[in-house]
Amino acid sequence: MTVELVRGQNLALPHSRLAVGLTAAAPVVAVATLGDERGAVGDAASVLHPGAPALPGVELSGPSAAAPGPRFAVDLAVLPETVHRVAVVLALLPGGPAGFGAVRASSAAVTGPDGALVARYALAGLGAESAVVALEFYRRQGGWKLRAVGQGYAGGLPALFADQGLTGAAALAFAVLAAAPLVPPAGGPAVSVGAAAGAATGTDGRSPAGPGAEAAPPVPSGHPAGPGPGAPLQEDPAGPPAPVGRVDYTHPGRRGAVPAAPAPGPVPSGDAGGPAAPVAGDATGWTLEERLHNQVWGMFEDLARSTAAYRSAVEFAESRREQELDRVLSDPRGRTGPAADAARAAARDRHDELTGRAREAYDRDVAQLLAEAAVVEPALPAALAAWESPVWDGHRLPGQAPLAVRLGDLHLPERPDLRIPMLVRLPLERGLWVDAGRSASGIAALLDADQTRRAALDTAVAVAARLLATHPAGTFTVHAVDAAGAGAAALAPLTGAGVLAGPPGAGAGGVAAVLGRLVRRVELVRMAVSGGATDALPPDLDTAEQLLIVHDFPHGFDDRAVTWLRYLAEEGPEAGVYLVLVADRADARGYGPVLDPLWRSLLRITPAPDDHLADPWVQHAWTFQPALPPAGGAVLRRALALAAAGRRRPFPAPPAEPA
Repeated sequence: MTVELVRGQNLALPHSRLAVGLTAAAPVVAVATLGDERGAVGDAASVLHPGAPALPGVELSGPSAAAPGPRFAVDLAVLPETVHRVAVVLALLPGGPAGFGAVRASSAAVTGPDGALVARYALAGLGAESAVVALEFYRRQGGWKLRAVGQGYAGGLPALFADQGLTGAAALAFAVLAAAPLVPPAGGPAVSVGAAAGAATGTDGRSPAGPGAEAAPPVPSGHPAGPGPGAPLQEDPAGPPAPVGRVDYTHPGRRGAVPAAPAPGPVPSGDAGGPAAPVAGDATGWTLEERLHNQVWGMFEDLARSTAAYRSAVEFAESRREQELDRVLSDPRGRTGPAADAARAAARDRHDELTGRAREAYDRDVAQLLAEAAVVEPALPAALAAWESPVWDGHRLPGQAPLAVRLGDLHLPERPDLRIPMLVRLPLERGLWVDAGRSASGIAALLDADQTRRAALDTAVAVAARLLATHPAGTFTVHAVDAAGAGAAALAPLTGAGVLAGPPGAGAGGVAAVLGRLVRRVELVRMAVSGGATDALPPDLDTAEQLLIVHDFPHGFDDRAVTWLRYLAEEGPEAGVYLVLVADRADARGYGPVLDPLWRSLLRITPAPDDHLADPWVQHAWTFQPALPPAGGAVLRRALALAAAGRRRPFPAPPAEPA
């Protein structure tokens, strides 16, 4: 069955040998880049393009009678082990449209070895971007998956290559475009690449400014200060903002039409001609909760792309300064003297001017996001709100499960004052691993081993309390395993409130008993669903969603218990059983690589700030700050008391008949 991908969606691949066919309504060049686990591309030898059409595992062919556009043949099984990502890129040729938004949407189709269509992706929602990462093949848990990326760059191929870590990005981009063959657009006449390039660079293929002219700095798409449709590339990324298309925050899993966000009506802007004052819920979605969720993700993406633009501008300014200084030093006759000093001072001044103006543009973007956060944060429902939010004061158990849950906040080093809520969709398709290991840096480095373990379990308890207090009564059950009893103090809020399904499993016998009950539940639910006999489940089976907190893994676990835990991590989510593992990975080294799939299947969070998470757009390293209740525990106690009251009254009484 063909899957119609939307931006950000991923897909497990049924084959290792695949083909990617690309279609475009304008002359384009197709490129593939081979990157490491962070998406960084080592050098030009890892870039496949018309001038270098073959690399191990990937081959590029041009249009043919059977395929009107460029086509990649991919054999994932023969890619080098150092390659973790293969990005499929489309770039407009010089002399063509100003951006992908000016022509009909391009598309990518992935087919299997038998020619059957596996997936298709239409690159919609682009504007002034002239280069775009369409698809990405990436390694995941020993296999390969496909992701629809759709990340565009208004700075074109130089910006895209620079974002992937390539040195000499501008020169490489020029070489790729110069090597592009005749590429007819779908449904249009053939276009000569040489003629198209000549219209922009001159008949000899050189830039009008000469061979030493600098390329424009990279400006990823979506950046408010990026060039608008039809605008030329700017050397100064901090130029006046031009209009660009808004980010589409449509829910990735939604099919069909989605109602637009309600019109907020006239809102006075902060100053004449400036951006309009932000409005909470200013995104698409069926409910206010969904609109707020999508708005937070839009803020996350905006900050990621604005930071990428700022970093690229700074890198460009530094590169330009170094080139100008190198030119001064290259002539022995001009290395010293007043002229050399003046040239050095001018290079430094231009660098300071460029970086200062880039910082000014970045601060302007962040100020807008801070203003948006100021109105969005108070509007968030309890599941998405910080523990300090007033929404918890009058909170009551809801009538339906929340859309997502807040695990903490994320920020970047350039502006630590702007915190973006880290929201995870429910139900939890991936379990959580709260890392109890000590860190070599940051606040965690100041904690000893016992303090780190306690903080990790406190984080897990906060997650459990939030889930209990934001689910309808009787629809969420929490279990705990604490083999050595070392977590009794941290688990006291749960045990004292009476919200656990039973006492925490202690000792090898207690661990086996808790795991055994949950494994039996998963097996019964799976058999009932596969056999279409859900009404035949045992009457004593708890049909509520189940959360298992495992403290101090692997202490108290024998081989059978480890097997059961892996089974719950892999098969539990489909049967409504979710895992929160509190552990130091170093403690499990005795099991060797047998537990590696377990760690990879879980989302790692930390009990103290740590920069281990990456965004899906430009892979910044974000610092994660866990969401913990304020000191004193009053908010936590109220939330657990509410959940406990709901647990004692699992089903609300029916409403009275009208008189």
